[in-house]
Amino acid sequence: MGHSVTKLVIFMIVALGLAGITGRPLEAASHLWVNPALSQLIEEGLTNNKELQSLEAKVESLKEEISFAGSLDDPRLGIGVINLPTDTFSFDQEAMTQKQIFVAQKVPWFGKLSLKEQRQALIAGRQQAILEARHLELARKIATNYYELGFIATSLEINRRLTEMVSQIIKVAETRYASGSGLQHDVLQAQVELSKFLDEKIMLQKKRRILEDRINELLNRESFIRIAPPKNLSDPKIRLDVETLKAISLRKNPWLRVRQFDVDRVAVEIDLAKKDYWPDMDFKVAYGQREEDFMGRDLPDLITASVVVNIPLWQRNRQDKKLEANRKNYKAATKSYESFTKSLPYRIDALATDIHDTQENYRLFSDALMIQAEQWARSSLSAYVVNKVEFNTMINAQMRLLRFELKSMRYLFNVYQKRAELEEILGGPLVPE
Repeated sequence: MGHSVTKLVIFMIVALGLAGITGRPLEAASHLWVNPALSQLIEEGLTNNKELQSLEAKVESLKEEISFAGSLDDPRLGIGVINLPTDTFSFDQEAMTQKQIFVAQKVPWFGKLSLKEQRQALIAGRQQAILEARHLELARKIATNYYELGFIATSLEINRRLTEMVSQIIKVAETRYASGSGLQHDVLQAQVELSKFLDEKIMLQKKRRILEDRINELLNRESFIRIAPPKNLSDPKIRLDVETLKAISLRKNPWLRVRQFDVDRVAVEIDLAKKDYWPDMDFKVAYGQREEDFMGRDLPDLITASVVVNIPLWQRNRQDKKLEANRKNYKAATKSYESFTKSLPYRIDALATDIHDTQENYRLFSDALMIQAEQWARSSLSAYVVNKVEFNTMINAQMRLLRFELKSMRYLFNVYQKRAELEEILGGPLVPE
């Protein structure tokens, strides 16, 4: 629609004896939510991001520790000398003198090892959920900057068309002024508008470079590579079932799962703290070898077995305090989970409302205001040619049309950006109806 008014302006200029220009045809619009180019960028970012690689290594490390946490300590092997007299240091002087070798094994109270394994599994699961959240966050950042780059590229294109249009209008104004039918004021005003567009172009080019740098940084590229922006996005016409989205987010949102892992882990910590009231056991079996005594008697070797347990003598300062601390941690983790659970549906509702209203704004501009602005631009240009409207009215009508086109594209790109935010909260891709 914006190209049609440009062609209209050029047609009127040709009618006044000036050379015209033609607009470039639009490319076919993509109906894909995530086009192949963006999908490739996201995949590259997820593959090359060093922070994600570090988190992945951390997850694998924690998974390896699960079986370790649920295993017994290594048995202990020792040697010693028992009842050796210090006056002679002779092994055959006393009957109870022996050279001893022993094996000891510490065994936690029943159920402790299983709870420790559960705790480690929950810690690994929590880290896995954080990794998934970071994946979604990076994908959202890449998509948001990618669509913002598309809007800036569209702004540059409309800036170019505005610049060309005003340049042609300047020629018309100069021709009319030279023939005595126009005002010098019209020429000067058009030149001022042209200068504004040139200044705007510089700022837009700067923003484009910044966005490309940001995307290259997110992709962890070693050197700068130009990013091809999205073009000609179609109206997604997405319809959102808010209640379904709320249910999905409560089931799949990774940060909610992180909080659930926190609650479950502290619950296990409470069970472990209760187990600490019961003693761990240290089993020991020793073999003592004795020499013949000084009278030549062959003394039998001895076997010794023992069990050592810890006594919760300082229960009030140790076990009680640890249990109470874990109970408070459980309360804090539960409150955090409940708070996030309550806030999540509101965030879904706000984003769904924002997407719906933004789509309505886009359709208002593209279906109604753009048509009205095009009609105004066409009639004001025709009236200007026959001196029925002032130059200021005519040029404002032309610029208003292209500004409306830019505004509608702002709404369209915002829909795609908000959709990326919604997917991050949902914990997965959103399939439009």
